[in-house]
Amino acid sequence: MSSNTKLKDNLRAAILAEPDAVLDDKDLMQALVTADEMARGDNVIDLRGIAMQRLETRLDRLEDTHRSVIAAAYENLAGTNQVHRAILRLLEPMEFEGFLQALGSDVAEILRVDHVTLVLETTALQEDPAIEKLGGVLTVVEPGTVDAYLSLDRGGPAREVILRQIQQHSPRIFGPIASQLRSEACLRLNLGEGRLPGMIVMGAKDANHFTPQLGTDLLTFFAGVFERSMRHWLS
Repeated sequence: MSSNTKLKDNLRAAILAEPDAVLDDKDLMQALVTADEMARGDNVIDLRGIAMQRLETRLDRLEDTHRSVIAAAYENLAGTNQVHRAILRLLEPMEFEGFLQALGSDVAEILRVDHVTLVLETTALQEDPAIEKLGGVLTVVEPGTVDAYLSLDRGGPAREVILRQIQQHSPRIFGPIASQLRSEACLRLNLGEGRLPGMIVMGAKDANHFTPQLGTDLLTFFAGVFERSMRHWLS
């Protein structure tokens, strides 16, 4: 008996011992089907084989969709955890200055953004040394600035949360780091009846960090918690 024959006998014995291994191997089954088609010749059409190919294509698409859904679910869970951690950090400070410092440091780090600015409108614009000590996390502007900033490049009414790439750098909002930022999230704040609106602006150096295609539910929730905290500090 030749060595070739022994190899074939060994292979045959292995297949007979574990036939499921052959059935579960997609590439091997495809090779067997192809060999069967070649043996029949070109003048025979295997409708069952064509149907199987279409089912395989649909199965591949379904598996891709399944993987995409799972990946999106994990990403949403990670985003939810980030926002929850950021909110818990905001609730820790016992003083307003510590609250703002946490926003500009720990919260920005948790949310993985390069800068966070709280913008407050006021009718009494004046230089305040206390604002300078906060490291650029707070800026005060004249009435109407928030809506004007939210409406930039939109040609329509401002939404509560806007994600976009930065077209016009604003040192007034982001300070010295403004020219380095490429995308931003703008969150409008309702600070209560009789008070002018405010805004949180998060800036990122990555142009794709904030895009209009991304969901805004988590940021809307963050803004809702933040504005309620601000009402408490301003009362």
